[in-house]
Amino acid sequence: MEQIMKKGILLHSAISSVISRLGHTDSLVIGDAGLPTPLGPERIDLALTQGIPGFLEVAQVVTREMQVETAIMAQEIRQHNPQRHSELVALLDALQQQQGNTITLRYISHEQFKQQTRHSQAIIRSGECTPYANVILVAGVTF
Repeated sequence: MEQIMKKGILLHSAISSVISRLGHTDSLVIGDAGLPTPLGPERIDLALTQGIPGFLEVAQVVTREMQVETAIMAQEIRQHNPQRHSELVALLDALQQQQGNTITLRYISHEQFKQQTRHSQAIIRSGECTPYANVILVAGVTF
Protein backbone atom coordinates (compact mmCIF):
# COMPACT_ATOMS: atom_id res chain seq x y z
CA MET A 1 0.00 0.00 0.00
CA GLU A 2 1.38 3.42 -0.99
CA GLN A 3 1.77 6.13 1.61
CA ILE A 4 0.40 9.52 0.62
CA MET A 5 2.68 12.47 1.51
CA LYS A 6 0.68 15.13 -0.40
CA LYS A 7 -1.69 17.66 1.20
CA GLY A 8 -3.55 19.11 -1.83
CA ILE A 9 -3.06 22.80 -2.91
CA LEU A 10 -0.08 23.02 -5.28
CA LEU A 11 -0.74 24.07 -8.90
CA HIS A 12 2.68 23.31 -10.45
CA SER A 13 2.21 19.89 -12.02
CA ALA A 14 5.85 18.70 -11.90
CA ILE A 15 6.29 19.63 -8.22
CA SER A 16 2.89 18.20 -7.34
CA SER A 17 3.79 14.96 -9.11
CA VAL A 18 7.11 14.62 -7.26
CA ILE A 19 5.47 15.26 -3.88
CA SER A 20 2.74 12.72 -4.62
CA ARG A 21 5.40 10.06 -5.24
CA LEU A 22 7.43 10.72 -2.07
CA GLY A 23 7.64 7.93 0.45
CA HIS A 24 8.64 8.24 4.09
CA THR A 25 12.25 9.57 4.30
CA ASP A 26 12.44 10.48 0.59
CA SER A 27 13.77 14.00 0.09
CA LEU A 28 13.15 17.06 -2.04
CA VAL A 29 15.56 20.00 -2.42
CA ILE A 30 14.63 23.65 -2.74
CA GLY A 31 17.66 25.56 -3.94
CA ASP A 32 18.88 28.98 -4.90
CA ALA A 33 19.72 29.87 -8.50
CA GLY A 34 23.34 28.76 -8.10
CA LEU A 35 22.93 25.33 -6.50
CA PRO A 36 24.38 22.70 -8.85
CA THR A 37 22.03 19.95 -9.96
CA PRO A 38 23.73 16.55 -10.03
CA LEU A 39 22.76 13.80 -12.45
CA GLY A 40 19.95 11.70 -11.03
CA PRO A 41 17.36 13.90 -9.31
CA GLU A 42 14.72 15.54 -11.47
CA ARG A 43 15.46 19.26 -12.01
CA ILE A 44 12.46 21.55 -11.74
CA ASP A 45 13.56 25.03 -12.76
CA LEU A 46 11.31 27.84 -11.58
CA ALA A 47 13.89 30.65 -11.92
CA LEU A 48 12.61 33.51 -14.08
CA THR A 49 15.08 36.23 -13.15
CA GLN A 50 17.15 37.22 -10.11
CA GLY A 51 14.98 36.82 -7.03
CA ILE A 52 11.86 35.57 -8.82
CA PRO A 53 10.53 33.36 -7.44
CA GLY A 54 12.29 33.75 -4.13
CA PHE A 55 13.53 30.80 -2.10
CA LEU A 56 11.16 31.47 0.78
CA GLU A 57 8.13 31.79 -1.52
CA VAL A 58 8.90 28.40 -3.04
CA ALA A 59 9.49 26.84 0.40
CA GLN A 60 6.17 28.22 1.67
CA VAL A 61 4.17 26.67 -1.17
CA VAL A 62 6.00 23.34 -1.16
CA THR A 63 5.64 22.91 2.60
CA ARG A 64 1.90 23.57 2.38
CA GLU A 65 1.73 20.45 0.23
CA MET A 66 4.45 18.21 1.67
CA GLN A 67 4.56 16.52 5.06
CA VAL A 68 8.02 17.39 6.43
CA GLU A 69 9.88 15.36 9.05
CA THR A 70 13.42 16.79 8.74
CA ALA A 71 14.99 19.87 7.17
CA ILE A 72 18.69 19.87 6.28
CA MET A 73 20.62 23.09 5.68
CA ALA A 74 24.21 24.04 5.06
CA GLN A 75 25.70 25.29 8.32
CA GLU A 76 27.12 28.29 6.40
CA ILE A 77 23.62 29.79 6.05
CA ARG A 78 23.73 30.88 9.71
CA GLN A 79 26.70 33.19 9.17
CA HIS A 80 26.43 34.11 5.50
CA ASN A 81 22.66 34.50 5.15
CA PRO A 82 21.19 34.99 8.64
CA GLN A 83 18.01 36.65 7.33
CA ARG A 84 17.01 33.73 5.10
CA HIS A 85 18.03 31.32 7.85
CA SER A 86 15.77 32.97 10.43
CA GLU A 87 12.90 33.19 7.91
CA LEU A 88 13.26 29.49 7.05
CA VAL A 89 13.42 28.45 10.71
CA ALA A 90 10.30 30.53 11.40
CA LEU A 91 8.53 28.85 8.47
CA LEU A 92 9.51 25.41 9.77
CA ASP A 93 8.42 26.32 13.32
CA ALA A 94 4.99 27.35 12.01
CA LEU A 95 4.83 24.18 9.92
CA GLN A 96 5.49 22.05 13.00
CA GLN A 97 2.47 23.59 14.68
CA GLN A 98 0.30 23.09 11.61
CA GLN A 99 1.40 19.49 11.05
CA GLY A 100 1.36 18.57 14.74
CA ASN A 101 4.83 17.02 14.67
CA THR A 102 8.41 17.97 15.44
CA ILE A 103 10.56 18.85 12.44
CA THR A 104 14.20 17.96 13.07
CA LEU A 105 16.67 20.61 11.87
CA ARG A 106 20.07 19.33 10.76
CA TYR A 107 23.10 21.34 9.68
CA ILE A 108 25.91 19.96 7.53
CA SER A 109 28.71 21.60 5.56
CA HIS A 110 27.81 23.05 2.16
CA GLU A 111 29.99 20.42 0.50
CA GLN A 112 28.13 17.65 2.34
CA PHE A 113 24.85 19.35 1.41
CA LYS A 114 25.72 19.23 -2.30
CA GLN A 115 26.62 15.54 -1.98
CA GLN A 116 23.34 14.83 -0.16
CA THR A 117 21.28 16.41 -2.98
CA ARG A 118 22.27 13.46 -5.19
CA HIS A 119 19.92 11.26 -3.15
CA SER A 120 16.87 13.53 -3.52
CA GLN A 121 13.91 12.81 -5.75
CA ALA A 122 14.03 16.31 -7.25
CA ILE A 123 15.74 19.67 -6.98
CA ILE A 124 13.55 22.74 -7.33
CA ARG A 125 15.57 25.75 -8.50
CA SER A 126 14.27 29.13 -7.35
CA GLY A 127 15.42 32.52 -8.60
CA GLU A 128 17.02 33.26 -5.21
CA CYS A 129 20.41 34.94 -5.49
CA THR A 130 21.49 35.06 -1.85
CA PRO A 131 24.11 32.65 -0.48
CA TYR A 132 23.25 29.21 0.94
CA ALA A 133 19.48 29.63 0.46
CA ASN A 134 18.96 25.89 0.10
CA VAL A 135 17.13 23.21 2.06
CA ILE A 136 16.63 19.48 1.81
CA LEU A 137 13.15 18.54 3.01
CA VAL A 138 12.72 14.95 4.17
CA ALA A 139 9.20 13.52 3.88
CA GLY A 140 7.28 12.41 6.91
CA VAL A 141 3.96 10.60 7.04
CA THR A 142 0.53 12.15 7.41
CA PHE A 143 -0.71 9.58 9.92
